[in-house]
Amino acid sequence: MTRALSGRNITLRHGEYAASIATIGATLRELTYAGRDLIVPFAESDVRPAYRGATLVPWPNRVVDGRYSWQGAEHQLALTEPARGHALHGLGAWLDYGIVEQSEAAVTLGTAIPAQDGYPFTLDIAVDFRLDDDGMHCAVTATNRGDAAAPFGTGPHPYLVAGEGRVDDWSATIGADSVLTVTDDRLIPTGIKPVDGTDFDFREPRVIGDTFIDHAYTGLARDADGIAAVQVRSQAGTGVEITWDAACPWVQVHTADRDDAPEISRIGLAVEPMTCPPDAFNSGTDLITLDPDASATASWSIRAI
Repeated sequence: MTRALSGRNITLRHGEYAASIATIGATLRELTYAGRDLIVPFAESDVRPAYRGATLVPWPNRVVDGRYSWQGAEHQLALTEPARGHALHGLGAWLDYGIVEQSEAAVTLGTAIPAQDGYPFTLDIAVDFRLDDDGMHCAVTATNRGDAAAPFGTGPHPYLVAGEGRVDDWSATIGADSVLTVTDDRLIPTGIKPVDGTDFDFREPRVIGDTFIDHAYTGLARDADGIAAVQVRSQAGTGVEITWDAACPWVQVHTADRDDAPEISRIGLAVEPMTCPPDAFNSGTDLITLDPDASATASWSIRAI
């Protein structure tokens, strides 16, 4: 019996919203509102490209050189970003999650991250997807099933689509007053600086144009409920918003430039709420220490505007 390269696919529907969830990587493969794409989709029969829609555990973004120290022990992860020499986007992106519970508008997927070279910790991961009148809601919960504390972080990897055109044509609103600077070649973090007077300042909506972004923002503006947001709008006024809770004090934004594949370059804006910044396994910044039997949860939502 053959299986789609993206794993089993679950269709969710509620009102004008529809979504497809692929079990490989607990991936949001498609999300539409009234037939309009809110994220860059990919075919069920494709190997997921560029981490589109994947759930990133037990770390988002990069561990520089794949090396880190944890509670006195040195660890070396596999280098899954060979061009830059880093360990990228965790260990769960290519695991096939099982279906724990499913209804017309919701599904819970689950997997285990086994102890292994470079990450000798055992985690259970549950990912809840749910559609309602306000769009798609996702929550990731990690539980430490081992007998030692584990480093942990998470985040999603959707590429938002505002409407017609490409990233250059859209305007963005990113409510953040600081950005993590990185080296040009390997994107290694070098420090945090204010966005004032830089190309990274999108605190007021403005057209993205040819601005290149592959950076993590922090110092996030939040509403009375502790919710942060990024909005992207097309020239026609359609748009999409991603929001997230206080568990994620960071958001990676990437204009998805692809010089090697111009046909897919800048066709969506990657917006990735994160519980920790790039290379948190080394810096320790906002890194979650997951004690034995303890759990941590982070949540985000995507809606049409």
